[in-house]
Amino acid sequence: MDRILNIDITGKHNFLFVGEAGSGKSEVAINFARYLLEMDDKPVHFFDMDMTKPLFRSRDVMNEIESLGIIFHHQEQFYDAPTLVGGVTRLLKDENCHVVMDIGGNDVGASAIGGFAPKVNNDYTEVYYVLNPYRPWSDNLDHIDGTLSAILRISHIKLEKVKMISNPNIGLTTDAAEVMEGNRRMAEMVGPYKDIEFLCVRKELYEQVKSRSNVPVFPIHLYLTYEWNKM
Repeated sequence: MDRILNIDITGKHNFLFVGEAGSGKSEVAINFARYLLEMDDKPVHFFDMDMTKPLFRSRDVMNEIESLGIIFHHQEQFYDAPTLVGGVTRLLKDENCHVVMDIGGNDVGASAIGGFAPKVNNDYTEVYYVLNPYRPWSDNLDHIDGTLSAILRISHIKLEKVKMISNPNIGLTTDAAEVMEGNRRMAEMVGPYKDIEFLCVRKELYEQVKSRSNVPVFPIHLYLTYEWNKM
């Protein structure tokens, strides 16, 4: 995995990932936790805050995440009953570690962090909104605005805290041309309002995309796939 992601996270130690189910949010969050672990000697705590029931959750690959040296936190659920993960408040305040939070898809999942808003809307926390223009809920600005507004309303996160992450893909068969076209669409939709912080791409396509992109490119390893392929 490439160790260099040319974004400024100086003074930041909390990183929250939000977005609709199916955007690739959990995949990006896992890879970002790994990136933090490789670039710094601080311990990395990963919180699976997903209280909804999407297709995949980061806890599905908990053992693999822990094998990287990442400290994994989640709360077992009884059927679909919502639960809260312990230790969030304490670790969000701890400057001696990194916290990565994978927040459940859409506004229902985002309710998990509403009570932590004062600790999220601060200078040492980044909030990333993961978008995939190939998904129906992110294919136009109205859909993006509707979903983001609902997430912000229930989570109490301030709009100015949110940074956009482009994750254009149509699955395991995605090629470099499709990544670039999806990113172009995303830039056209959100560019007038928000810059794209970085572009995510499957690591096998990284070199092809990096030379063609005008934003930082983040190569990711796929942990969560339908076929459970480790690419």
